[in-house]
Amino acid sequence: MAQRIAEAVRRARDVLQHHPQRGLHDDMPAISHWQHDTRVVSGDAHGTQVLTDIPRELGGSGDQVTPGWLFRAGVASCLATSIAMNAAAEGVELTLLEVTVSSRTDARGILGMKGQDGEQVFAGPCDMQWRVRINARDASPARLCDLVERSRRCSPISCAVENMVRVHMQIDTAAH
Repeated sequence: MAQRIAEAVRRARDVLQHHPQRGLHDDMPAISHWQHDTRVVSGDAHGTQVLTDIPRELGGSGDQVTPGWLFRAGVASCLATSIAMNAAAEGVELTLLEVTVSSRTDARGILGMKGQDGEQVFAGPCDMQWRVRINARDASPARLCDLVERSRRCSPISCAVENMVRVHMQIDTAAH
C-alpha cells in the first residue's frame, strides 16, 4: 500500500514539475441542503453524504455529528493524510499515526450574543489544539517531528485554518 502511494506521489510530482499549470484546479464543491429543524445533509458530486445536526441544548436532535466536529475531523484527517502520504513517499514505515484536533468555542457567538464589551462574541473556535502521535520503524523522533512539520505545511485544511483563506460570499434569494 505504501509503495502504491509513494509511486502516485512520485508521478504527480513529476507531472507538476514539468507542467506546473496543471496544479491549480477547482476543488469539488460541498453542497449542503437543509432538511428540517437544524438537520442538514451535505454531499458531493459522487454521491457521498454526511448528515449533521446540533446538540439538544441548542434545539437540535443531538443524534448526528455537529458541523464544528466535522470541521475538526476535516483538519485532523487532512493532516493525517498528508503525513501518511509524505511518509510513504520518503519510505518511512509508519507503525502509529493518530491526529487529535480539539478546540474551545463560546456558545454565545453561535447564538449571535454580545459580550460585556457590546461586541458580538466570535462564533468560531477561540483556539485549537492539534496533537499528533506518531511512530515508525527505524525513524528517529527528530525525523518524525520533521515529517509532521513538513506535512503540516502541505495539508490543505491545516493551511486554510492557519492562514485564514479569503472567502467570497454570494447570496441568491429564491423567488416565492
